[in-house]
Amino acid sequence: MQLKELLYKVALVSVKGPTDIAVSKIEFDSRKVAHQDVFVAIRGTVSNGHDYIAKAIELGAVVIVCDTLPEQFHDGVTYVQVVDTNSALAYMANNFYSNPSSQLKLVGVTGTNGKTTIATLLYQLFKKAGYKVGLLSTVKIMVDDTVYKATHTTPDSLTINQYLNAMVQIGCEFCFMEVSSHGVHQKRTEGLVFEGGVFTNLSHDHLDYHASFAEYRDVKKSFFDHLPKTAFALTNNDDKNGPVMLQNTQARKLTYALKSMADYKAQILENQLSGLLLKVNENEVWVKLIGSFNAYNLLAIYGVALALGLEKIETLRLLSELESVSGRFQFIISKDKITAIVDYAHTPDALENVLRTISDIRTKNEQLITVVGCGGDRDKTKRPVMAQIAAALSDKVIFTSDNPRSESPEQIIVEMEAGVEPQDFKKTISIVDRKQAIKTACQLANANDILLIAGKGHETYQEINGVRHDFDDMQIVKDILELLNK
Repeated sequence: MQLKELLYKVALVSVKGPTDIAVSKIEFDSRKVAHQDVFVAIRGTVSNGHDYIAKAIELGAVVIVCDTLPEQFHDGVTYVQVVDTNSALAYMANNFYSNPSSQLKLVGVTGTNGKTTIATLLYQLFKKAGYKVGLLSTVKIMVDDTVYKATHTTPDSLTINQYLNAMVQIGCEFCFMEVSSHGVHQKRTEGLVFEGGVFTNLSHDHLDYHASFAEYRDVKKSFFDHLPKTAFALTNNDDKNGPVMLQNTQARKLTYALKSMADYKAQILENQLSGLLLKVNENEVWVKLIGSFNAYNLLAIYGVALALGLEKIETLRLLSELESVSGRFQFIISKDKITAIVDYAHTPDALENVLRTISDIRTKNEQLITVVGCGGDRDKTKRPVMAQIAAALSDKVIFTSDNPRSESPEQIIVEMEAGVEPQDFKKTISIVDRKQAIKTACQLANANDILLIAGKGHETYQEINGVRHDFDDMQIVKDILELLNK
């Protein structure tokens, strides 16, 4: 591809050198640069790509895209100064892959909780409806039936467009994509053509990255502000920030709710461990998912399906067939009737939702034992809040490690314990080793008791001091319960 074609829609400051030159590919990691490549210097949270311009040229880069020109110039290299290198990367990636999002019906799902469930179940539903579908999620990336490993909630611009292009090549009609606040803030979704956007809810999260809750909210809102007139914007009307998301959007405005007036309204008629009986607008449907938070998720899915042209009764039938997402309220029942639930709840709001859902379906004649930790190198203000919620809504709580990363797991637990109310102290114990914590919870449980193992969900690793160790909550609790039943 010619460089001048690659620069379409990029906000330029200056260009030094020819643009009618052929380039092989785009890279923003200098270590991956090869002959005839474009190197985009991104200012990251850890390192600054501008520091690696000389290295990229040494490896064969013929184009440097930067926001600040280097002091020295090399012969045979074109220097493109842009307003914002993140934005430039996004548009260049779109151009390089022939704008694949415009050839799909791409729907972005954003909010604090529910993104993975909604995106994944939309993928499931449209597959069941007979379409070729793509998925970009925290758990995995799907190019119709082919699975790829996911590394970020919202991948970088190059990766997004690479997978969208792969979807187009095999004839996918739809793609459902999680859109994180990080992804929007870092312009990873810029230039993509969205058919629609979904807002789930907004609660305490990512304040290690965003300066304030208001900034976190406004970054989410900016996703809807940039939707085109041809798109739809579907928002949760029961969340106080739901209407805020729609304030400046040009897209067609749609709402869903359990408690307030909305285009798509649901009522929970039955809530059991086996599923939910919902009345969606005027029709009843039995679904296999559990809890009011999943009622919201299913209502959002219903709204998206109708907005994308599926028929109402067929959509309800497909909703009834959907299976729970990996690590989202997944449960097993042991031989001695202990119910173990694994959930990704890693925010105060998500943890409270799961615990209240369990409370709604339990008889109160059993214990609810919760195992929970908080991640290292992340928002510290969540820690005491999550501990307080766990202790208040459980009969016993074991505080343990999540992914401590570079932090001391002992210190993280100390910060969690600070949030426990005095009347709940006796309910709590702390065990740093997560496997030992899960084992202790299993040993404390009697027949019919409920175990909640929260925080890691679908993850199959535990990250300690920069090293990822194999760790699967669901597999570990299965093994321990089987061993105790022998």
